[in-house]
Amino acid sequence: MIKIDIKEMALQIAQLLDEKKALDVQVLDISNLTTICDFFVIASGRTEVQVKALCDELEKNLMLNEYRAWHKEGYSKGRWIVLDYKDVVVHLFHKNEREFYNLERLWADGLRLSINSLG
Repeated sequence: MIKIDIKEMALQIAQLLDEKKALDVQVLDISNLTTICDFFVIASGRTEVQVKALCDELEKNLMLNEYRAWHKEGYSKGRWIVLDYKDVVVHLFHKNEREFYNLERLWADGLRLSINSLG
């Protein structure tokens, strides 16, 4: 198993989602705001099928490095899937749910990271 730091993991998750055509991929560093986790990765899909496919692809790729989610919620409906990797929580939304819940506004004090900042 290759160990990577948490920030790098969040950015790699975001890059993978971006490569798989997720919409508006964001990484928020919320480590100074809460003890829930250090990073949120937020992305959207156009349909429930795409949201589930993004989840499947992400889980498959992370399992290659022996990273498994502690908890997964929302997969059956494909409208808002949450994958909890302890220090990184991934939110995969259907675009309509993302607009409604607007996590970026709720966590606006978090630091937004560029997904292209990996070397």
